[in-house]
Amino acid sequence: MTTLVAGADLGGTTVSIALATCDGTIVAEAKIPTDSHEGPEAVLSRISDQVLALAKEAGSSPAAFGLGVPGLVDLKAGTTKFLPNMPTQWRDVEVAKLVSAKLDCPVRLLNDARAATLGELRYGLGKGINSMAMLTLGTGVGGGIAVDGKLVLGPLGAAGELGHQRIMPDGPICGCGQRGCLETLVSGPAFTGEAVRLLKAGLAPGLHKLVGGDIGKVSPREMAQAAREGDEVLAQSIKRRAGYLGIGVANVVTILHPDLVVLTGGVAEMGDILIDPVRTAARENVGMFPTENVQVEKSILGEKAGLLGTIALAAESLSNQ
Repeated sequence: MTTLVAGADLGGTTVSIALATCDGTIVAEAKIPTDSHEGPEAVLSRISDQVLALAKEAGSSPAAFGLGVPGLVDLKAGTTKFLPNMPTQWRDVEVAKLVSAKLDCPVRLLNDARAATLGELRYGLGKGINSMAMLTLGTGVGGGIAVDGKLVLGPLGAAGELGHQRIMPDGPICGCGQRGCLETLVSGPAFTGEAVRLLKAGLAPGLHKLVGGDIGKVSPREMAQAAREGDEVLAQSIKRRAGYLGIGVANVVTILHPDLVVLTGGVAEMGDILIDPVRTAARENVGMFPTENVQVEKSILGEKAGLLGTIALAAESLSNQ
């Protein structure tokens, strides 16, 4: 019988869960509300129950389980240390112990951005690549790096926090306490906040028409569409923020010189109107060596990268036993 593993990507509002083969082929999947207000144990119990339901559907129990979480974890102990956007912040929650008791299999934890990097490395554009970096561009900006085909984690599993490199020392204050982090300049809220300002100032008429004047409907996707259809001021705003992202990519390239830099998340879905100027800015801000062979691409896994990363995490835990 084919060995199956399970994985779950824990988000602030939704948990994506899947049962898959070790090569990343998903055989059963589901989404459930996080309902984080219920507390860590209740959330983990419902995740475990859903995994068991998928196992019953597939007719096979998982041999290992991987969980991606939005924050810091103790990789060795299998505990969460600090999930900043969750009630109680999940400090010192014995996740692996609680979940393995219900699933009767090994449980591994990983930061969600690093999980997305692992997913892209094993099942996406990173297959066969020696070194790569990923930036996850969503509500925040996360990241991950891989060298010699292996994820680099560091002692806290926090290596690769590319969103917290300082691009503008006197820039906007960041949730981490610093100013001018990349996250403050190129996250989804950074893009949409600027778009809303332009809309209210009458400088984005196409966007106004597209969303019917409802600022709650403004997202990077609508921004890109309006810019392509003629909102020139909005297009220049996107290009400027793409330049900041290009500087961030250039910093990564200068330090790591990877074969590949992958962009993923809602902001990356803007496509070439974002990614082309990022490539240009990245080339212009690396002076030490040629960068023609460094690829900057949008993820081919998209929103599945994190979930597939947890599958890879579970599969690798079996090979490391």
